[in-house]
Amino acid sequence: MSQHHPHEHAHRQAHQHDHADAGPRLIWALLLTLGFAAVEALTGFWSGSLTLLGDAGHMVTDSASLGLAAFAAWLAQRPPSQRHTYGYGRVETLAALLNVLFMVLVVVGISVVAVRRFLDPSPINGGAVTLVAALGLCINIGVAWLLMHGEQTMNTRGALLHVVGDLLGSVAALVAGAVVMWTGWTTIDPLLSLLICVLMLSSSLRLLREVLHALMEGVPAHLSSAQIGLDLATVPGVVSVHDLHIWTLSSKRTALSAHLLVESLEQWPDILDAAHHLLARQGVAHVTLQPEPAARTVRWMKYPRSRQS
Repeated sequence: MSQHHPHEHAHRQAHQHDHADAGPRLIWALLLTLGFAAVEALTGFWSGSLTLLGDAGHMVTDSASLGLAAFAAWLAQRPPSQRHTYGYGRVETLAALLNVLFMVLVVVGISVVAVRRFLDPSPINGGAVTLVAALGLCINIGVAWLLMHGEQTMNTRGALLHVVGDLLGSVAALVAGAVVMWTGWTTIDPLLSLLICVLMLSSSLRLLREVLHALMEGVPAHLSSAQIGLDLATVPGVVSVHDLHIWTLSSKRTALSAHLLVESLEQWPDILDAAHHLLARQGVAHVTLQPEPAARTVRWMKYPRSRQS
């Protein structure tokens, strides 16, 4: 005789190599970014370029964000514990949030200095700015390539956001240096700085919206709770589905819990297996399903089985 339990639980661990791939790439990105930030800062002070100084400050902030991202990627590999039974994957979301906040602070700082430069222009060594900006552009392209060709999590995307901001900053510094060198028009320097700030702020707000949605345990954007509820209700033996919850554990793991009103508990092993296969095809890794016998339960039906099924 089959043994039935009122609560069935299936937990599939995320593959640790997904996170392991991100760590070394983030460390290399950190070393390259921090090293070149020093070069830009020295050249910026010497040449008088706000764009170059702003990009150097941005790269220092990026170094902190990349270090934070690397630490988060390492911590996410740790297995679940008695205190953190879901593991540490959510730390990647927190790291992405901190990276967004860092980015906003950088944007505000550069914008304030740019406005001051509009009111009080200063001379700029266009040749030095152009040379260093061209080198910085190559460095940033390399760092962006490293991050884009590794694992894509919310954490690495937050780090990549900073690097793309650096890349745009290098382009702005390159253009500003060339314009100053050929025309002497120094206003281009703070003007391009403000343009880059607007682009960075727009990208930051998009990522912030996604991070906050994950922290509020919202349904992942690529899934529909209504559709999944209806799909589960089509499993043979299921009468209806209610108390359905879907949320994000980490960039690579989605969790789901639901109560299934079933025709008979004798069918539960087959229902459970079918439900797991159905949810696995939709990328749901952590599933908690509870059966309730229809004969003993009187409930309103959130997702009733279709009459055609």
